[in-house]
Amino acid sequence: MELNLFVSTFALIFVAELPDKTAFAALLLATCHHPLAVFTGAAAAFVIQSLVAVAFGSLFSLLPPMLIHIGAGILFLVFAIMMWRKKESSGEDVKCDQQANKARFSKSVASTFMTIFIAEWGDLTQLATATLAAKYHSPITIFCSATLALWAVTAIAVIVGYKAKHIIEQNLLQRVAATAFAVVGIGLLVKH
Repeated sequence: MELNLFVSTFALIFVAELPDKTAFAALLLATCHHPLAVFTGAAAAFVIQSLVAVAFGSLFSLLPPMLIHIGAGILFLVFAIMMWRKKESSGEDVKCDQQANKARFSKSVASTFMTIFIAEWGDLTQLATATLAAKYHSPITIFCSATLALWAVTAIAVIVGYKAKHIIEQNLLQRVAATAFAVVGIGLLVKH
C-alpha cells in the first residue's frame, strides 16, 4: 500500500507541477543563474512548502473519513477545472539581466528560494499534497513523494532552462494535469 501511495502521489504531483508557474520560474531562473543554485533554492522552498501542506492535511485527518473522501474528490475536481482554465504564463514574472548572471551562488540560491517559496503558496500541488495527507493518514510517505516529484520537475525545468534557453509550450501539459486531477477527483467521489 505505501509503495502504491508513494508512486501515485509522485505521479499526480509530478504531472500537476509540470505546467505550473513555479516550474516555469525555475526554468527562467536557470537561464540567468547557475543551475545548481536554482535547483538548491527551489528544492529548499519545496521542502518547506511540502511540510506545511502535510501538517495542514494532518489536521483534516481528525474529520470523519467519508467527509474527507467527498471533500477530497470535490477539491480534485475544482483543481481540474482551475488547471484546465489556467491561462498560459507570459514568462514575464521572472526577469534576468547582466547583474543576475554575475551574482554569487548564495545570492542565486536565496533569490530562487524566495521566488519559488512565494509562488508556491496556495498552489494546486500544495493543496493536493494537503488533501492527500488528510485522506491517507501517511504524512511521511506523502511528504517524501510530493517533495521528490517537485524536485524532479524542478530538475527538468532547470536543465531545459539552462540548455535550451527558451520556454516550453505548456498547453498540452496543462491539459494532462487537469485530466489527472479530474480522474482522481471522480475516483474519490465514486468510492464513497
